[in-house]
Amino acid sequence: MHKRNVRLIAFFCCLFTGIHLAYAGETPVRDSTIKDTSSIKPGFLKKITLGGVFQARYTVSLNPDVDVNGLHQADAEKEVVRNSFSIKRARLQVKAQVSDRFQAGVLVNLADFASDPKGKVLENAFVSYRWNDAVNFTIGQFRPSFGLEDLYPVDIIQSMDFSNQYTAFGNNGWQSFQVGVSMFGTFRKNTRLPIKYALTAVNGNNRNQVSDDDNGKLGSARLEFGDMNKLSLGLNGGYGAVKRGSVYALGVDFSGVIPLAEKFDLQLQSEFKQGTNHRLFYGLADSLRKGPLSDYQMHGVYLLPNFRYKINYHKLTSIEVSMRYEYFNDDFKHSGNARRSYIPMVSLAFLKDYGGRIQFGMQIDNYDRDIPGTKTHSSNLMIVQVQCRI
Repeated sequence: MHKRNVRLIAFFCCLFTGIHLAYAGETPVRDSTIKDTSSIKPGFLKKITLGGVFQARYTVSLNPDVDVNGLHQADAEKEVVRNSFSIKRARLQVKAQVSDRFQAGVLVNLADFASDPKGKVLENAFVSYRWNDAVNFTIGQFRPSFGLEDLYPVDIIQSMDFSNQYTAFGNNGWQSFQVGVSMFGTFRKNTRLPIKYALTAVNGNNRNQVSDDDNGKLGSARLEFGDMNKLSLGLNGGYGAVKRGSVYALGVDFSGVIPLAEKFDLQLQSEFKQGTNHRLFYGLADSLRKGPLSDYQMHGVYLLPNFRYKINYHKLTSIEVSMRYEYFNDDFKHSGNARRSYIPMVSLAFLKDYGGRIQFGMQIDNYDRDIPGTKTHSSNLMIVQVQCRI
């Protein structure tokens, strides 16, 4: 009886093994670029891409009492560091195409470890779901679509850095890296006038926070008509609550590419924004506030023309000349200290999509009133920057 059971078990084992081998022979061949590990289900993880950018700078201050960071040194006996090499960005990006609908992304800036990394380093950390061209969702930490500068990374902008208004509206929770959820998409995609939209709700207390610091949220919307590579018009609006106070933001932007010759074109960008500066209001002591929250408003405008000549000489793809002018006032209802910036730049672009880049420029800042011992002081910085995208 015992031997019969052993033979029966052996028979079923052989039968199961044959069935398993026959089934395995029908399994599609996997992509050879993906490692075969037992922890990954077949067909689940489809593609992982790595990318990033490295930017190194040499900065010289042309003012004897202003250092390379734009900080005025009120102490005349203190040595002012007026030239320095620095690492501006060392970004590493990982994107995983989990399926035909799901994508996850992480972006870190390792250069932030050079200073206090609290609230920095991690920039993007999100999951996206694509239903179709018109309906897509993103949740996590990302850049809300609230203007031109949210639509492309810093390594392909036609200036030395983002605008002053981008920084200010980012500090107030409308732009830059925020935590929340977004719905976006495109209508009339293959027509002469495509229409893009984005609806976003975020905490509004900036990136890398454990949780929101109040119960209010910031909601924003963007509507874009046209193609940025031809002509486009963008409308932005937002409303929300911060510490039980109502806040708003609005903006309009225009961009386009105007061919001037066979290898010569003009890339033009312009943007205006206005909104509540609640970070300034809540950062003041009660005795220093001049009126309610609604009286603290900021606005700004910039114009950025960029002339590009496509040369395609060996690895050199183009030579570009730009000049950004910007006006920004962080408290215009109280005759705030307006800042006017002029940033001329010449750049040599190598490889495709600015894979390599050398930039020569200046950052000229003029304030209505200089405040000694602060960065709110007129300055002139000369910058040489080298960039490599991976």
